[in-house]
Amino acid sequence: MTAVLFANAALLDPLEPELLEGRHVLIEDGIVREVSDRPLKHRGTTIDLKGKTLMPGLIDLHVHLCATQLNLSSQAHVPNVLVTLRAVPIMRAMLRRGFTTVRDAGGAGAPLKQALEEGLAEGPRVFVSGRALSQTGGHGDGRMRSDFLHDAPCQCVRVGAIGRVADGVDAVRRAVREELQMGADQIKIMASGGVASPTDPVGSLGYSEDEIRAAVAEAHGRQTYVMAHAYTAEAIQRAVRCGVRTIEHGNLADEETARVMAEHGAYVVPTLITYDALASEGAQYGLPPESVVKIAAVHEAGKHSLEMFKRAGVKMGLGTDLLGESHRHQSDELRIRAEILSPAEAIASATVVGAEVLGMQDRLGRLVPGAYADALVVDGNPLRSVDCLLGQGEHIPLVMKGGKIHFNALEQA
Repeated sequence: MTAVLFANAALLDPLEPELLEGRHVLIEDGIVREVSDRPLKHRGTTIDLKGKTLMPGLIDLHVHLCATQLNLSSQAHVPNVLVTLRAVPIMRAMLRRGFTTVRDAGGAGAPLKQALEEGLAEGPRVFVSGRALSQTGGHGDGRMRSDFLHDAPCQCVRVGAIGRVADGVDAVRRAVREELQMGADQIKIMASGGVASPTDPVGSLGYSEDEIRAAVAEAHGRQTYVMAHAYTAEAIQRAVRCGVRTIEHGNLADEETARVMAEHGAYVVPTLITYDALASEGAQYGLPPESVVKIAAVHEAGKHSLEMFKRAGVKMGLGTDLLGESHRHQSDELRIRAEILSPAEAIASATVVGAEVLGMQDRLGRLVPGAYADALVVDGNPLRSVDCLLGQGEHIPLVMKGGKIHFNALEQA
């Protein structure tokens, strides 16, 4: 792989309060080899940034790469190849927006990850969860209400199926083992009701504590962890006390719940932009009416939860949870965060905190020697305003992932 030197950069280190001016960053074999405040010599390509901002790639901890439409229940019946091909432009657009790493929260499996690694498609580095685990009638059960209950959704691997149903401790253990065997990097469970599913109230509890502990134990045995979809205070506290590492959404938490999370060292991944998108265009793009009604219960509460988590010392990662046509709003999560937190805190959630959650703090989230060369060149100073990170990458002329430049508009500048 050709070496690249970024010269004369204003380096954004998420652990520093201001840009580091006049930095030179040498990339070799996909790794950051050297960062210096003095000019460096090398035999590869030199890109003189002339003071533009150079920063680490962004991390989105809650995406659904295979959610190509808002009606997830009907998507589970779409042919595998069609869902896969529809996911290709979604992944490429994420990378163009500067998200060089994502954690898929249900749907994407090891084959999609392999396709990206082999260069068959263009997109972020992916940590996959396989299919999310749900109890019957839970957030991952897409069957519509009826006067009889037909068999559980097909447990064969459907690319369009975000979740699978497993009831009871033994069944949950088996489901976790199967998802891990098929290549899941972490396990996702449904610990409360949700918006996009047809029959579960948002305030309902998901798995029993014994089932949650079984999932956590199986994941721990494979040196990984469990992430849990959970909205309410009770659901969050149950999950965290049973060993869940990250809480997804967390909109309806309270001060006591935030304290419990902090005590257990759990992370939270709010996904605020998805509620804006669902409220404004969900019905237009096929979100079922019963899901539209649920949005109001969690929409505004999510914004208030950020200040509460901050006061309690709960680390917040950035997530988006967008579906179908709404994926284009991904970067607006930074805008919402920066309305409540500082720009630096919003950027930290999408860099160093995300890297911690993934257990990759030495490889992701910062441009330091030994880290993966995931880098963005940005027009503007994101520490002053995140506006330069919004949109579809218009103010991000260069995107590098693993030392490979995927997008470069600097040459046309």
